[in-house]
Amino acid sequence: MRDFHQPGRSAVYAGRAMAATSMPVATLAALDALRAGGNALDAAVTAAALLGVVEPQSTGIGGDCFCLYKKAGSAEVIALNGSGRAPAAATIDHYEAHGITSLDSTSPHGVTVPGAVGAWETLLQAHGKRGLAAALAPAIHYAEAGFAVSPRVAADWAHTADKLRKTGAHALLPNGAAPGVGAIIQQPELAATLRAIAAHGARAFYEGPIAAGMVAELRSRGGLHTEADFAEGRTAAKFVTPIQRDFDGLTIWECPPNGSGILALMLLGILEGFGPAPDGPLGPIRVHRHIEAARLVYRDRDALLADPENAPVPVEHLLSDAYLTSLRNLIRDDQSIKDMPRAGEALLPAHRDTVYLCVVDEEGNACSFINSTFENFGSGILAGNTGVILHNRGLGFRLERGHPNCIAPRKRPMHTIIPGMATRNGQAIMPFGVMGGHYQPMGQSWFLTNLRHYNLDVQQSLDLPRAFPYAGVVELEPTFPQATIDGLIRRGHTVAPTARPHGGGQAILIEPASGVLAGGSDPRKDGCALGY
Repeated sequence: MRDFHQPGRSAVYAGRAMAATSMPVATLAALDALRAGGNALDAAVTAAALLGVVEPQSTGIGGDCFCLYKKAGSAEVIALNGSGRAPAAATIDHYEAHGITSLDSTSPHGVTVPGAVGAWETLLQAHGKRGLAAALAPAIHYAEAGFAVSPRVAADWAHTADKLRKTGAHALLPNGAAPGVGAIIQQPELAATLRAIAAHGARAFYEGPIAAGMVAELRSRGGLHTEADFAEGRTAAKFVTPIQRDFDGLTIWECPPNGSGILALMLLGILEGFGPAPDGPLGPIRVHRHIEAARLVYRDRDALLADPENAPVPVEHLLSDAYLTSLRNLIRDDQSIKDMPRAGEALLPAHRDTVYLCVVDEEGNACSFINSTFENFGSGILAGNTGVILHNRGLGFRLERGHPNCIAPRKRPMHTIIPGMATRNGQAIMPFGVMGGHYQPMGQSWFLTNLRHYNLDVQQSLDLPRAFPYAGVVELEPTFPQATIDGLIRRGHTVAPTARPHGGGQAILIEPASGVLAGGSDPRKDGCALGY
């Protein structure tokens, strides 16, 4: 039971439908889409498109997306991979010949062909009710009329102002600076691009003047992209077979590689064998076990995770009871594992910029949806007069010949963004997700163990302080008890406060018998859950 003397928020309850996003206006737009006759998928795409306008540092039409969709009355969980591919000319030979051994976050070589717009159209054509034009209408309105900048958006924008100056994205720095809280921001060029997509479909983004503008901008900076690469990108989104693992009476579903959802399932497999820690949700044993498990599975990510169309990923082995038991047996409650490679630091920069949202409609359809430009404002490259900020998902590649995740023509990079779905006996129980770059598998498993092992409600499970091992240091949010910090240090961990919160998150828990919905939205962002 929540202590009502303490600051915080309650979970949101409703009986018919619910949406949870990282911005109130997007949550409201999702509910409006439901009331206008759309289903959960229509509402999710509507919210994602709007978030690309009102939370532009985190997402947009220049990014990628993944989706899990559970139709009421069907045992199937539908998964879509909406991540884009490298240009056809992106060979390791090219990078070696030009002495390129790493990529700057603003490099055109970090830009893969954006997958989101094609994915939205693919999803709506297959499973939606209203179509792309209806889904884009709120985004067009706010791009034209303007939106008021919220506190978290303002903070992230200011954090990235130097990057935007470096790339020449001056349209995103009105009067030469990041906009403050409450400033009204209009994006007429982005509105025009959205109107073209609404009128002519995804083809308007991937072919013709808009695509030509994006390609010209990239090539002017040394990129290898062609208009043919973008034209191929229109149909790059693919329905894929989701992966799954049972955890504490639920079946947890994730998109397969090149996404990182497999890591969340591995973490759950390791942690379920421990069960609840004796010292509770914030005790040093609980936190230590989770950190050690994360170090192990992120090590495997760095070695093995890649586009399965180009390199085999041993999914079955990594999710097997035998392998996860062997990892669990390496973890001791009294000390940290010595001499283990530092997870993640060789592959990805630290970043916490993505939007995750979820919707459950009156029919019982559940949608788990994630959309991202990777880093804050992606590459920072504002493409000509299109209003499109291009992501930098190509930073997920390795420039290392022979590595499974080495960059290659038309290859998808290793991806961090992962929507989650929980079911029981074929019924949707909870769409959920945790944002935060490569924190996400750690975040999902932290959220689910909070909920299931420690009996926290859906909002409390999002609120609980977070930890993450990165670059040899355990980054702790500042509200951990001092006794826990001391206990981690005694076990051999180097700890430090994190400068920025670990991600965000949303979830909607469905009571199977009554259909009552309980929603949570992360206080680390500006959003909310709402239902009716």
